[in-house]
Amino acid sequence: MFFVLSKLFWLIAQPLSLVLLLVIAGLVLLLMGRRRSAVVLHSGAILLLALLTFTSLGYVLIQPLENRFVVPDPQPDQVSAIVMLGGATTARPSAARQTVALNEAGERLTTTLWLARRYPAARIVLSGGGGLMVQSGESEAETARRFFVGLGLDESRLVLEGESRNTAENAEFTRDLLGQGSGKIILVTSAFHMPRSVGLFRAAGVDVVPWPTDYRSSGSQGFGVEFTDPDQNFDTASTAIREWIGLAVYRLTGQIDSLFPGP
Repeated sequence: MFFVLSKLFWLIAQPLSLVLLLVIAGLVLLLMGRRRSAVVLHSGAILLLALLTFTSLGYVLIQPLENRFVVPDPQPDQVSAIVMLGGATTARPSAARQTVALNEAGERLTTTLWLARRYPAARIVLSGGGGLMVQSGESEAETARRFFVGLGLDESRLVLEGESRNTAENAEFTRDLLGQGSGKIILVTSAFHMPRSVGLFRAAGVDVVPWPTDYRSSGSQGFGVEFTDPDQNFDTASTAIREWIGLAVYRLTGQIDSLFPGP
């Protein structure tokens, strides 16, 4: 139920939907003869779209998330397992064409591959069923398996967890697979996603070594006008907003013990 509600909520709350709802509400008010109220709503839609598309607001919002954890230094000498969270592939073309269609989070895969070679005795746990309301017929774990096997990794090292639909289930199902006393476990996910992920793994009783990857910001960018890549600006802002909302919801529902989990 939580999974379905979260998807429905984000369908409405995501910035693009809010812009559309403001425009529609403004048109309704205009038809009702409430011109001034319609202008206010349409102005709000334009302002919101401009802020998210033509400023660096998204980078300002995502930087605290990305800066919360850093790659461990010194690096662990021994690791028993490397857990990679799903979200790095595009489900439908990957399943339909039996390929590995990487999205903007593809660095999760390349970082995990590097770690697998850095720690040749570690098991590689691929955690991800799929985050779509209607599944593609193939889990993200299976798509990732195809990626690693295709690049020469020994398939016997791979542990597939292909049932989870969100980060909370990633943590719970991975814990059940690894069991107690599993040794040092590295967690690989996007840097912006690491605070929520660490909080949920801790809540599930799994102590992990965070290994953030897939950075979207420089880490020190200030607010200002940004015309270089409007699409990326908007996508970064939407990602950051979704992650902050996710942290708030997981804290309010008691699934993590801190609004902003840290080291």
